[in-house]
Amino acid sequence: MQCPCSGYFQTGSLFSRLAGIALLAVFLGLCPAACDFRSSRDGLPGERNIPQGRERNFLPQPDKPRLTIGFSIATATFIIERWNKDLKVFTGAAQELGADVIVQLSAGGIQEQISQINYMVNQNIDILVVIAHDTELIAGAIRQVKEAGIPVIAYDRLIQKVPLDAYVSFDSREVGRYFGETLRDAVPRGRYLVVNGSIHDVNSAEINTGFYEIIGPLIKSGAVRIEREIWLEEWSSDEALEKIGAIFNETTNFDAIVCGNDAIAGAAIRLLSERRLAGKVAVVGQDAELSSCQRIVEGTQLMTVYKPIGSLGVRAARLAAALGEKSRGAKTVELPPPDTMVDNQSGTMIPAYLQKSTAIYRDNIDIIIRDGFHSREDIFRNTGAQ
Repeated sequence: MQCPCSGYFQTGSLFSRLAGIALLAVFLGLCPAACDFRSSRDGLPGERNIPQGRERNFLPQPDKPRLTIGFSIATATFIIERWNKDLKVFTGAAQELGADVIVQLSAGGIQEQISQINYMVNQNIDILVVIAHDTELIAGAIRQVKEAGIPVIAYDRLIQKVPLDAYVSFDSREVGRYFGETLRDAVPRGRYLVVNGSIHDVNSAEINTGFYEIIGPLIKSGAVRIEREIWLEEWSSDEALEKIGAIFNETTNFDAIVCGNDAIAGAAIRLLSERRLAGKVAVVGQDAELSSCQRIVEGTQLMTVYKPIGSLGVRAARLAAALGEKSRGAKTVELPPPDTMVDNQSGTMIPAYLQKSTAIYRDNIDIIIRDGFHSREDIFRNTGAQ
C-alpha cells in the first residue's frame, strides 16, 4: 500500500518538499513502519484517558473490522505549533476508542488536498475529518465524499456550501472579542494596525467580526483609529513579515497591532524589535504558542488566546468514532448533542461543537502551566524568573 504521507513528502511545490524535510523528525515519532499513522497513546498531560460511560458505545463491534478515520490536514499551516498538538491528541484518543487514523498532509494547496482526500476514500475510510486549506474550494470534493456515504467533520475551519455531519472548533468570534476587550482596556485611545489571518479561512472573518463588535464604539467615538488593515493569503509568518514590513517601511506610528494568530504576532514583534519598538506597541494573538507565552512574560506581547486543544481533540475523536460507527450500521450509538447549530451557506444547519478559550496575560499564565500545555521552565526560560 502506498504510504499515506507520500503525497506530502514526495509531491507538490518546492515549499511542500522543504516543509516535509523540516517536519520529518516530528512524523517519525507518529508514523510507524507501515506508515498508516496507527496512533500513539501519548497525548497531552491529563487528556488521553477516555471517560467510561456512553463513549463505550463508540467502540467497534466484535464482528466488524476496526474503524478507520481519515484525517486531512492543510499543512501549509501544519508547521504552526498547535497543529502538532491537535494531531497527537486526536490520534491518541481515536486509538483508545478502537479506531485507526490515516493522516494525509497536503502542503501543496487545495488541489493536493483534494487528491489526498480521494486517496483516503479509496482506502475505505469510515469517516473523514478535514482541516481545509480553502473552506470554499473544497466543497465539491466534500460533496463527493458525502455522496459515497462517508460522514464528514470539519475540524477548526467551517467548510462552506456543502452539508456536513459536524463542525468541531473553538468560537472564533469569541477570540476576536478577546482581542477587542484586551485592547479596549490597554489602549483605549490610539492608532491600530489590524493583520487578519488567511482570507480563505472563515475563522479569520469571525475573529475580525468579534474584534469590531467590541472596538466599534471606540472607533465611532474617534478614540481609536484603524490606520491600516490587511488580510493574508495564508496563516504564514513569512507572508506577515513581508506585508507588515512593507507597512513599517512607510510608518510605525501604531499603538496596537491585532494579529490573527501568534505566528503573525511573532512576525510583527520581530519587526518591532528591529526598530527598537518591541514592548512599546500592544500586540495580541492567539494559539498560546510557546514563543508567544515567552514574549508575554518578557513584555513584548500583551495577550494570547489559549485554546485547550486536548479537550478539542478528544471531543473530535469521540464524535468521529460515533459518526463512523453509526454510518456502519451500529444501532446503539448515541451522538453527543451539539452546542449550537451554524450556517455554512449549504441550506442545512450544521451541528457545531465549540470549545471555550481563555485570554492569557502575564498574570494568569499559570493556567497554561497547570494544564501541562507548556512548562514553567520553558515559558520563563529567557527571563530567569519563575
